[in-house]
Amino acid sequence: MENLSTIIIIVVVLLIVFSSFVTVRQGTIAVVTVFGKYRLILLPGLNFKIPLIEQIYSRISIQNRSVELEFQAVTVDQANVYFKAMILYSVLDQNEQTIKNVAFKFVDERNLMQALIRTVEGSIRAFVATKKQADVLILRRDIVEHVKDQLDQILEGWGYHLQDLQLNDITFDEVIMKSMSQVVASNNLKAAAENEGQALLITKTKAAEAEGNAIKIAAEAERQAAQLRGQGIALFREEVAKGMSVAAKEMQQADMDTSVILFTMWTEAIKHFSENSKGNVIFLDGSNEAMKRSMHEMMSLQMLDKAGEGKK
Repeated sequence: MENLSTIIIIVVVLLIVFSSFVTVRQGTIAVVTVFGKYRLILLPGLNFKIPLIEQIYSRISIQNRSVELEFQAVTVDQANVYFKAMILYSVLDQNEQTIKNVAFKFVDERNLMQALIRTVEGSIRAFVATKKQADVLILRRDIVEHVKDQLDQILEGWGYHLQDLQLNDITFDEVIMKSMSQVVASNNLKAAAENEGQALLITKTKAAEAEGNAIKIAAEAERQAAQLRGQGIALFREEVAKGMSVAAKEMQQADMDTSVILFTMWTEAIKHFSENSKGNVIFLDGSNEAMKRSMHEMMSLQMLDKAGEGKK
C-alpha cells in the first residue's frame, strides 16, 4: 500500500510540474488569470505559470484578420447604394493594456464582429447620406479615408487597429444602373459622332487642298507648256525667215527668179498636209489657176515687204 501511495504522489507531482509549463504559439498571446482576475500575459514560446492557481483565460491572435460584409446605404437624392466591402484589422500592439482591452472588452469574438461591422456600416451610411448618387462612384477613396478617421479612435479603445477597408463593389438599383448605362452609351455615341464629323471634315479639307494644289500644278504646267510652245513657234518662224532670206539672196546671186522659192514652199505645204492629215479630209484647189493666184498673192506680199524696206 505504501508503494502504491508513493507512486500516486509521484505521478501527481509530475502532472503538476508538467502543467506549470505552457507553450504559446507564434502569432498569439495568452492571457492568464488567478481566480478569475487578470494576472499577466504570456508571449510566444515556452512559459511558466503557477499550477492549479494561474489559468489560461484566452489565447489572442495578433495576426491580421479579415471579414467581408454587405450592406445598403441611401444617398441624399434617395438612391439606394449597395456595398460589398472587406475589413482588414489586427490587434493594435502587444502592450499589456492593449491585450487586456482585447481580452475583456467583449464577451466573445461574435460580439466584437457585430460591433465592428455595425460601426463600419454606420460610418459609411452617414457619409453617403450627404452625397448624391452621381458622386458616390468617384468618392471610393474618400469613403475609405472617412471611415478610417472615424474608427481609429474607437478601435484603439477596443485594442484593435483598422488596417484597410476595401470597397470591392458599389452598385445601384437595376433601374438606376440601366439609366447610367444609357447615359454612358449616349455619351459614347455623341463622342463617336463628333470624332466622325471631325475626321470627315479633315478628309474633305485635305481632299480640297489636294485638288486645289493639283489644279495649281496643272495650270502652272500648262502655262509653261504654252510658253514653250510659243517660244518654239517663234524660233521656228525666225529660222524659216532666216532660211528664206538666205535662199532669196542665193537666188538673186544666181540671177534666178525668187518665185521659185514660193512655189517650192507651196508644194512642200501640200506634201506636209497629205502626210500628216491622219485620215482627215483636206480640200485644196489644185488647179493651175488656183496655184497661179496663190503665187501672185505671195509675190505681191514679197513686193510689199521690199517696198517697205526701200522706204526705210
